Amino acid sequence: MFSTCDADMMKSMTAYARSAATLPAGQIVWELRSVNQRYLDLSLRLPEEFRGLDAGIRSALKARLGRGKVEATLRYHSDPASAAARLALNTDLARSLLAAHDELAGLAGLDGRGSPPDLVRLLAWPGLIDQAEDDLTPEFERVMAALDEAVDDLVAARRQEGRAIADMIRPRLAGVREQVALVREQLPAIRAALEARFRERLAALDVDVEPGRIEQEIVLQLQKLDVDEELDRLDAHVAEVERVMTLDEPVGRRLDFLMQELNREANTLGSKATAAEVGQAAVELKVLIEQMREQVQNVE
Repeated sequence: MFSTCDADMMKSMTAYARSAATLPAGQIVWELRSVNQRYLDLSLRLPEEFRGLDAGIRSALKARLGRGKVEATLRYHSDPASAAARLALNTDLARSLLAAHDELAGLAGLDGRGSPPDLVRLLAWPGLIDQAEDDLTPEFERVMAALDEAVDDLVAARRQEGRAIADMIRPRLAGVREQVALVREQLPAIRAALEARFRERLAALDVDVEPGRIEQEIVLQLQKLDVDEELDRLDAHVAEVERVMTLDEPVGRRLDFLMQELNREANTLGSKATAAEVGQAAVELKVLIEQMREQVQNVE
């Protein structure tokens, strides 16, 4: 068996994390979301200023996450005061526009100075106001550090959810062991009852049968109920699930395969169920295995 501490190794694929950092020109916010996926599927949403980080972000996420559909969103909120400080008037264009205004007013027979231009409308003239673009390249290291913080939180959340999944799986594994032990305990009585029933039927036929032939038929009938191998494999698969859940690596695919193997043995056990007790145990096993399989789909 394994301890609760050991089970902490297993991680879920479902989690959310957020981190924020303040830059000289504003604030950044990372949001990471991950859900189930057969492989690692990364989706990035980055502001134009940080497009150059795309490859580095993907590498950082691949190094820490094994599976799951992961959405990484970076939001950048520019500081209004800093943005205003970067505004500059294109004075050459402004002079040209004002001169054109005065010339047009003169052509219209108006006193240019008496009819001032609409400055608000002139400000909307393309190119009249220049805004210097932020050079955020020096801040890339801080942005990546904030991403590392978010990934740390995401992994911690995945691990926490993994503990919850392990807590759900453990009692089901114990249930599988109980059903296997119950069948083992009942097998001698079941075999004895089948042998007695077979001998009674032969006696009721009132025909002469060689004793050796009777024993042969009894052995053949009991072989149909030989489920020792299935019970041994069920125990072995349970032990392997317990071991795999302690590994500090993505184990979801391996656990899914083990659930298939457990289900295969339960089906075989059910097909050999010439006794009601074995058939009921097979049904209970399939219920327990299906409950585990549903949870395993969410394991990284």
